[in-house]
Amino acid sequence: SDTTSKRQKGNTINLNRKMSVVNQNLDSGKLAGVADNYCELYEKGSVEDRQKNYTSLVNAYYDLATDFYEYGWGASFHFAPRYRGESRMASIARHEHYLAHKLELKPGDKVLDVGCGVGGPLVEIARFSGAHITGLNNNAYQISRGNINLKKTGLSKTCGFLKSDFMKVDQPDGTFDKIYAIEATCHAPTKLGIYSEIYRLLKPGGMFGVYEWLMTENYNPKSAEHNKIKHDIEVGDGLPNLDTPDVALKALIDAGFEIIESEDLAPVTEQNNIPWYAPMVPNLSLEGIRISPVGRMTTHYLVTALEAVGLAPKGTVRTHSFLLAAADGLRKGGEKEIFTPMYFYLCRKPLEGEEVKKEGEGEKTEQKKKGRKH
Repeated sequence: SDTTSKRQKGNTINLNRKMSVVNQNLDSGKLAGVADNYCELYEKGSVEDRQKNYTSLVNAYYDLATDFYEYGWGASFHFAPRYRGESRMASIARHEHYLAHKLELKPGDKVLDVGCGVGGPLVEIARFSGAHITGLNNNAYQISRGNINLKKTGLSKTCGFLKSDFMKVDQPDGTFDKIYAIEATCHAPTKLGIYSEIYRLLKPGGMFGVYEWLMTENYNPKSAEHNKIKHDIEVGDGLPNLDTPDVALKALIDAGFEIIESEDLAPVTEQNNIPWYAPMVPNLSLEGIRISPVGRMTTHYLVTALEAVGLAPKGTVRTHSFLLAAADGLRKGGEKEIFTPMYFYLCRKPLEGEEVKKEGEGEKTEQKKKGRKH
C-alpha cells in the first residue's frame, strides 16, 4: 500500500542518516575491528573471559548496537508488558512510571539511573516524578547521544550524566536517595558485585528498584535448545552470563538489602495481556515495523547494500547479524517462558543499626502476587 511504501521509504532515509552518524563516530576499520573482537569473546572465549573483560565487552556492544537500537526502539532500550489496545511506546512509558511509583520518587530526590543508555527512561521518569536524576554510563558514545536528548527536553539543569564503570563508581558512599536500573545490571560480571556497589552508593533507608534479565525456573541447563536460546541472547545483547532468580535474590541479600518485593512481571495477566516479546512476532501491524521480523530483514538487506557501496562502515552487517540472532533468541525465550527481561526487585538499604529481614520475599510481595496491577 501507499502507506507501507511511505513508511519503508522513511525508514530507509532514517537508517541511512544513522549510518552516516556511525561513519562519523567509528571509522570503517575501527568498527570492523570492534565487531571482530566482540564476536571472538563469544566464539572462543569462556564465561570467565567475558566476565573478566566485561568493560570492553559492553563498550564494544554499545558502540556497535546503539544506532540500531535508537532506529528501531527509540530512546528507551527496554521491553514492557502491554495492555490490549495500548501502543508500544505507551507501554514503555507506563513501565517506567511503575518503577518510579514503586520507588516513591518525588521532586528533589537525588536519583541514580544505573546503565542509563541514551537517557530515554531518565527523561520520562524525571518528567513524571520531578526527581533530579543522574544517568550512569561507561559508554562515551551513548552519553553523547544522551546529552543531545537531554538538551531537547530542557532538563539539563536538574539531570545529567556520569561516565563511570558501574562496578566502581567515582562517587562517595551514600550519595543517592534512590537508585534504579532498567535491564542494565545484566551486563555486570557478577550480581553480588554490582548490587554491593549500588548498596554503597545509597543513603541508609534508600530504595533500589531493578528490572533484571534472568533465565526463569523453566530454564533447563541440560537442554540443548534452551542453551542455544540463552547463548543467542548473550551474544546478541553483550552479556557475560545470564543468571537465574535465586542467584539474583541471594546476591541482593548478601549485599545487605532488605527485599520488599520480588516478582516476574513478564507473564501475561488480565491487565497485561500482550506479551513483552510481541513486537518480535510476525504480524501485519504497521506499528513497530522496524523491529518486526519483516522490518528487521528489510533493514539487514539495506545495511548490506550500504556497506557494499561504502555508505556504512565494514562490520555493520556483522553487527546487525548478531542483533537478528538476539531478537530470535529473545522471542523464543519469551514464548517458552524460560527467559524474562523484567524480573522486578524492590529493595531497601536498612538504617544504621537496623535489623535486616533476610527471608527473601516479604509480606508485600505475597500480597502483590495475588493481584498485580501494573
